[in-house]
Formats: sequence, C-alpha cells, structure tokens
Amino acid sequence: MTTKEKIQKAIEQIKPSLQVDGGDVELVDVTDDGVVKVKLLGACHGCPMSQMTLKMGIEKHLKKEVPEIKEVISV
Repeated sequence: MTTKEKIQKAIEQIKPSLQVDGGDVELVDVTDDGVVKVKLLGACHGCPMSQMTLKMGIEKHLKKEVPEIKEVISV
C-alpha cells in the first residue's frame, strides 16, 4: 500500500466524524516531503474552528496512522 493509499484510508476513518456536523474533507495531494494537502468541505469550509479541526483532529489522526507525514495543510 502506498503512502497516498494509507492517507486516503485514514481520511476515510475520520470522515464520519466530520459529516455528523455537516462537514467533510477531501485528499488533494501528498508532496514528496510528507505534506498532505486537503480540502475542507461543507460546514468545515470557512468555519472559525476549522484550523483546530485540521491540526488537532485531522493532522493528529493522520500522523498516528501514517507516521511519515510531516504536516497537513488546507488548500
């Protein structure tokens, strides 16, 4: 399984938590230096708490599942 496939699998695990609140997340890209680019959708897009969700929720979970990740950013 490639790194991108592992990341996609990890994102699928957290999608239901975001969808409960009307939000969602989509994998956009993974750079060679371990930066994961995601797009926040629905209620997450423009939410004042989205940075917290991104760093403390999404990034924390992805780093746990795929340790080679350096950072998760929203594009």
